[in-house]
Amino acid sequence: MYINEMKLTNYRNYQDAEVAFSNGINVFLGENAQGKTNLMEAIYVLAMARSHRTSSDKELIQWEKDFAKISGRVQKKNSTFPLEIVLSKKGKQARFNHLEQKKLSSYIGNLNVILFAPEDLSLVKGSPSVRRKFVDMELGQMNPVYLHHLVEYQHLLKSRNLYLKQLSMKQASDLTFLEVLTEQMAVHGASILAERFLFVEQLQNWAQSIHQEISKQKEVLEINYYSTIPLDDPTNKDANYIQLMDTYKTNQTRELEQRTTLTGPHRDDLKFYVNGKNVQTYGSQGQQRTTALSVKLAEINLMQEMTGEYPVLLLDDVLSELDDSRQTHLLKAIQNKVQTFLTTTSLDGIEKNLIEAPRVFNIDQGQVEMESE
Repeated sequence: MYINEMKLTNYRNYQDAEVAFSNGINVFLGENAQGKTNLMEAIYVLAMARSHRTSSDKELIQWEKDFAKISGRVQKKNSTFPLEIVLSKKGKQARFNHLEQKKLSSYIGNLNVILFAPEDLSLVKGSPSVRRKFVDMELGQMNPVYLHHLVEYQHLLKSRNLYLKQLSMKQASDLTFLEVLTEQMAVHGASILAERFLFVEQLQNWAQSIHQEISKQKEVLEINYYSTIPLDDPTNKDANYIQLMDTYKTNQTRELEQRTTLTGPHRDDLKFYVNGKNVQTYGSQGQQRTTALSVKLAEINLMQEMTGEYPVLLLDDVLSELDDSRQTHLLKAIQNKVQTFLTTTSLDGIEKNLIEAPRVFNIDQGQVEMESE
């Protein structure tokens, strides 16, 4: 899949911009603070109905404007359709093929994107929440059922934590309501766990061969899903439900004391191992970066395997963070296969022989100008 064109209205520092893209490599070129990342972010928002840089939609609306709009046309193998996101003080509207989508879970997945930014190089050494977000964002695009369970689980978790606090402070006393919240959360949690385990297994299958190639066959990568719940058969939803309910029952006294839900998918993590050693703890910076790159490249292949379409790749100032060898592997992996957008202040440090006929856009103070091809 790829984006043919995109139009921005009152979005960040873009008052009115319309851009036609190549289905190959597109380069956003310009000095810092001119709007390169804003343009990249707009593509992400068009796909995911949310920003990767802020949780506040208001920040995306140009100063003193009432709304911001992002619209684009997406090309898939057998169809072409418009997508549109409108942000305002009243909320957010998402339209697919001109029809408003009441639930964002029915909108997300029409345009699949993979974002690779410098902070993604900390996927391995960052906090568990970074890795959970990575799994949720990528799996949610490919699997609308997973996204539904995740949204419901997060809503129930918030309600359950609030009620635990009320019980602890003697502001409530009905344990039956706690049991209802717990049972509902376990239903959704069981499905989340099953889908996550399967996703990590498939991701590892792709990432292992990529990592071996980058490391010149010297290293073997393993990715393990670490659950706070002991699971005998992780891909069995019924077994997961029973184990979740047993664990919540065991932990209820502690959870009332601490006023929060102590175990479940919201506390889980991924562990990366190279040649049997935990990369987060014992890996060099080079090994950590190779692991992160291998995982990101594996995502491309996994999305194509699961959806039948290659995703759109967003490289936000990441090439400058990679050495020549890793940069070469990245660019070779995407050439003639994936529509790619990359931001940079200069093309000087990039292996130009690995980028075939890029479409270059000069970005200056919220203005976009395409270089002649």
